[in-house]
Amino acid sequence: MKKISVTLCSILSAALLVSCSDKTPDIEQEEDSGNQIDVELTLWAFPVGNWGNPTAVANILTNFHKEYPNIHISVEYLNYDHGDERVDQAISDGSTPDLILEGPERLVTNWGERGWMVDLSDLWESDKAGEIYDNIREACQCRNGAYYEFPICVSAHCMAINYDLFQDAGALQYIDEETHTWTTEGFIEAVHALTAYGQETAGIIYCKNQSGDQGTRALVTNLYGGSFTDDTHTYYTINSEENRKALQLLYDLEGIIFEPSLTSSDAIDLFCKKESAMCFCWNEFLEVQQTINNPNLDFEVFPVAFPTDGDTLELQGGIWGFGIFDNGSEVRINAAKTFIRYITENDASYKRAVLTSSYWPVRDMENIYENDMLMTEYSIFMLYMGDYYQITPGWTDARTAWWQMLTKIGNGADISEAVKDFPSPE
Repeated sequence: MKKISVTLCSILSAALLVSCSDKTPDIEQEEDSGNQIDVELTLWAFPVGNWGNPTAVANILTNFHKEYPNIHISVEYLNYDHGDERVDQAISDGSTPDLILEGPERLVTNWGERGWMVDLSDLWESDKAGEIYDNIREACQCRNGAYYEFPICVSAHCMAINYDLFQDAGALQYIDEETHTWTTEGFIEAVHALTAYGQETAGIIYCKNQSGDQGTRALVTNLYGGSFTDDTHTYYTINSEENRKALQLLYDLEGIIFEPSLTSSDAIDLFCKKESAMCFCWNEFLEVQQTINNPNLDFEVFPVAFPTDGDTLELQGGIWGFGIFDNGSEVRINAAKTFIRYITENDASYKRAVLTSSYWPVRDMENIYENDMLMTEYSIFMLYMGDYYQITPGWTDARTAWWQMLTKIGNGADISEAVKDFPSPE
């Protein structure tokens, strides 16, 4: 099986990249008096890096419109607090967009399995599609064999620490700074050192909703070698001895605070304000974003993998790409496919799309982030990317059950009772 390999490259402005000169295949369109008709498309974009930035996306669309002046794309920008509700309402109203940018857990396991998406199998027949890493290809395919996503970028989520505070508290000794890893025992000792130093809040288990839940899932499952699902993505394994042990450790550990009233955004904000020593929801884009949004951020942010007690470290990965809602119009569906081909089948336009995401390509490419120190630092986490289990049946309900379980624990519920909403591995 091909595995993800990372080439270190430089961040370039999407606006400075040369426009794609090789046209992708023309869409199958109706003609009116020998002229191609205009097609109006809508794209809804979750904030995948700078794909949530109207200026950055406008640069991409400007180049596309030069190649296909008869295809007009308008964009609506979603967020993770209300985006799912927005899409579900559109499905109910019959007003879904043509294109949507997100990951397999939504495009494949949720909307695809519910019958709302277009099968993109024909897009996967291209030469460039054949270069996509196998584990990413598998995540984009539904159990019925259809492909409901065509991916553009990938990343591995990590956590972060306040390097200065760890240094002052004598807690840096528990982290391997070269590999950005640490052990469960080192994590425990670091929390002890921080609280002894006077830092009452070492880390926050946020659980008001599902936002940022990739962080808390990776924290729990890595501590004692647990998992979130079985290997074949058939059922959920939260109610296991390893995960119960990890949850009990976090609840009992002085300095780790369960906060049912806080979202991941709240926890990130408190970390940047130095009110907590570590943040369990982090990645390279967040560091750039928080540095810009918090000019008074006066400590060194040091990204680290989640602590583990064994040799196996599995970070929660993110895969993002395009899906097409089935609106019943072959003209619009073909136009949407033309846009996806434009983005993915030409190296120049594909590079522009990946750079806009601030993540990594889903296939081997050279010199994407050359000489960029930040992306070089974060590239190490791609080596630890684990199984993409978000395609397990019932994923939407499982995400809800996860934060509700953490809320119950934070409110004092017995852990063995709180995890019962998840099936046992037996």
